[in-house]
Amino acid sequence: MIAITGANGLLGSYVLRKLVAEQVPVVAICRATSDRQLVNDLAGVTWRVADVTDPVSLEDALQGATTVIHTAAIVSFNPRLRDKILQVNTEGTRNVVDTCLALQIPNLVHISSVAAFGRKSGVTRIDETTRWVDSNLNTDYAESKRLAEIEVWRGAEEGLSVNVVNPSVILAPADWNNSSARLFQYVWKQKKFYTDTHVNYVDVRDVADVIWKLVQLNISNQQFIVNAGSAPIKELFDQMARHFNRKAPTIKVSPGWIKWIAWADEIRSLLTGSEPILTRQSARITKENFFFSNEKVQRELGISFRTAEETIAWCCQQYLNAYSINN
Repeated sequence: MIAITGANGLLGSYVLRKLVAEQVPVVAICRATSDRQLVNDLAGVTWRVADVTDPVSLEDALQGATTVIHTAAIVSFNPRLRDKILQVNTEGTRNVVDTCLALQIPNLVHISSVAAFGRKSGVTRIDETTRWVDSNLNTDYAESKRLAEIEVWRGAEEGLSVNVVNPSVILAPADWNNSSARLFQYVWKQKKFYTDTHVNYVDVRDVADVIWKLVQLNISNQQFIVNAGSAPIKELFDQMARHFNRKAPTIKVSPGWIKWIAWADEIRSLLTGSEPILTRQSARITKENFFFSNEKVQRELGISFRTAEETIAWCCQQYLNAYSINN
């Protein structure tokens, strides 16, 4: 039996769909207060309530599992959420690893992020051999995912069979008030500004396919960057606008202005209680362009990726068909 943490989330929901389609016995795990709107239509799923920050509930939820797919995480660049990000992403992963070891669950697929490799000015190409270097380009989120990976590899040393998946920016139709789905909301609201930066992107369905392959294959203690490609964010915005029949952002923001816009957005976030679109942490990254190599996952797992155009067309149509976009 396969258990998925964060099964209601952006990635977890599509992994759950993949396993249900493959008719695999699956247990979906989420918090008691979690919104399940992305998976309400799925039948034949056993739901268990647990919080990765609560080891007792986690042990109850993972009973009987032979493989755990750990997708639960907070994706945020909000500096005010640093403690919560570390608690969920790092301590939560430690609890998952410890529970797998305690229950003698043999297999763990950990969903990390390309952010866990770290970023350093002057280093533009990153692959699975890249090692973390302390830098002001590394966000709290990146640090939390790096520390989480340390916990996973510690579990491997203690006998757990692990695989680590490092997706880039995941494009998916989901709650567009959260995570990378906010890119689509930004375009729908016809915001005017864009930056001269590139985005490493991947279709959520491709990430789910990689995870499914790792569950099927006799592969252990490996790490895979899952990235379809890199494109200027303006190009992605233009494609979204075309499929939404909206106006794309047209005003390019110079690097000198980005930090001030980020500062202002953090103030707006503090006053309104909403998540900032841009923070000073994420603003620093926009000044550098990085490319995350997908050579290993293509070579060893035979994965071929959907194009940005195909992914964006699908996402936009899903938003138009199924989600409320009147705000």
